[in-house]
Amino acid sequence: MKQALLLDDNIAQLTVRELVLRRAEIESHVATKGQSALALLRSDAGKAKIGVVITDHLMPDMDGVEFVRQLRAFNKDVPIIVISGLPDADTEYAGLNVIFRVKPCDPEDLIALAKSALNVRASA
Repeated sequence: MKQALLLDDNIAQLTVRELVLRRAEIESHVATKGQSALALLRSDAGKAKIGVVITDHLMPDMDGVEFVRQLRAFNKDVPIIVISGLPDADTEYAGLNVIFRVKPCDPEDLIALAKSALNVRASA
């Protein structure tokens, strides 16, 4: 089964999301920097394994918008879930085909979104 890639510079947020998904039996890879996440997604292993990307919006080296733009340049299809504490940030993702959620994201909502994305990719 495909796995999730979690991207967030905040280790606590990253760990919580990983534990939430693990509880739902969804395997995850984690990254704290956009460049390392992009490197995984470009690799053959990443292409084979990653079925959904869950990213934060505000990060120091590369924000979520830039990360998604770079990802969409070489992968237009992978489902992306953006989670932000800024409710108006969703407008920055216009045309980038993402699902946007405001923090705090309910664990059951995150699980449902990830499972839906992974099931869609599995049947595609």
